[in-house]
Amino acid sequence: MQTDTVKFVYFQNENNKSENTTEDMSDEMLNQILKSVATQALKEKTPSMKDLETILDDVMQNSSSQNESNDGQQETKSYGNDEPMTKYLQKLGYLKDERKWLTKKAFFEIGQKMLEDVMKAINEGNYGFHESREIGSGDTVLDTSKKLDIGDDIKHLNIPVTLLNLIQRKKSKNEPIQFPLELRLDDFEKFETKEEVKVAVVYCIDLSSTMKYSLSSGDGTRIEAAKKALWALYVLNKKFFPNDSVYIVGFGSLASQINPIDIPYLKTYDANDNFLHYTNYQAALRLALKILKKDGSQNKKIILITDGQPSACFVDDESQKNEILADKPYSHFYRPDEQTLSKIKNERDVMLDIHNELVYLCYRYRQVDPSVETKTLQEAKKCKKEGIEIDTIMVSEEAELLSYVESLEKHLKGRAYYINPEKIDRVLISDFISNKKKVLHSRNSW
Repeated sequence: MQTDTVKFVYFQNENNKSENTTEDMSDEMLNQILKSVATQALKEKTPSMKDLETILDDVMQNSSSQNESNDGQQETKSYGNDEPMTKYLQKLGYLKDERKWLTKKAFFEIGQKMLEDVMKAINEGNYGFHESREIGSGDTVLDTSKKLDIGDDIKHLNIPVTLLNLIQRKKSKNEPIQFPLELRLDDFEKFETKEEVKVAVVYCIDLSSTMKYSLSSGDGTRIEAAKKALWALYVLNKKFFPNDSVYIVGFGSLASQINPIDIPYLKTYDANDNFLHYTNYQAALRLALKILKKDGSQNKKIILITDGQPSACFVDDESQKNEILADKPYSHFYRPDEQTLSKIKNERDVMLDIHNELVYLCYRYRQVDPSVETKTLQEAKKCKKEGIEIDTIMVSEEAELLSYVESLEKHLKGRAYYINPEKIDRVLISDFISNKKKVLHSRNSW
């Protein structure tokens, strides 16, 4: 009896594309518009939807002027209607009329473009991809097979090869093949598997006031460069390593866990944020440790991205406070009040990780206060005790600041990098893939 067959065509889900597609707008123009949208989303001060409309209008006008000079004639709006560009992008599913105006579609599509630009810089070759070389028990099924041993799981049984082994055994002994088949242990084979190593990493981003300093090229700031890198990295993670986990922690004097889709909206603290603009490594490490303890991955890592040395730590009790005051009578301590916590929650939509401790604040130019250094190292050792690796990336033009970080990493047997902030995306993404430090240069910049 002939079996009816149905042909299926598999294609990628386009996430409920709007009926109003980009057919009226060239891919080149849409790419240019999304690039401008990304640039504005990464700004320290995110523009309102109204301000964004003005900015995008300028982009369109500049594009039209360029086309006019190239073609010698005036062009109409390239998307074929007179509605505001922000409204048009809302119809396409890229924007929403909210304070955080990027949709998930825009977040992943823009992140994909950033990722593609960085991936162009990675030379072809083997970069690891978090896999081990050992064949045995694991999750990734290979094409090869091996004999089944007593006690092995039979869920990956290679049935065709097992039956072929039975037939060859019978044939070698000139025995007839009869049903039901009598299988022996030597007949059974199972597919070999490669253990897939799961990775959980927490990127702790410094949000202290100095992270808003401009890059040496003048094209953006340190925090914008770090956000752009993490944006692309998170898309890479979701696309190619869905079993891995990437978490984001922002920290100043205190730390907070960030929803990855809110990476573009991260803002630095300043003096108006009631002493939150200091740099507390301990706060970042403590929150990262709490996050990773709940994650079941085999390999866990914390990566600090900062432009300076720690200038704050927690004070657990009065005796620690008095010990500091005995050495430095004019020391400053800080405990966030409810008004500050509410302000941060409303303006940034984040919850600061607090346990009612005092925060000791002590900024010393190119030096670390001994109390801050001790508490930082204690917290880092707690992470190491849990099997968590800690690496530190310095995104600063002042190479002298690396000396403290190098000293810290010697205690932790970790890695300390001094990175040009403009290359941070190349470093983070190539390091995530290959688990090696390899500075790569992008041919193009999206």
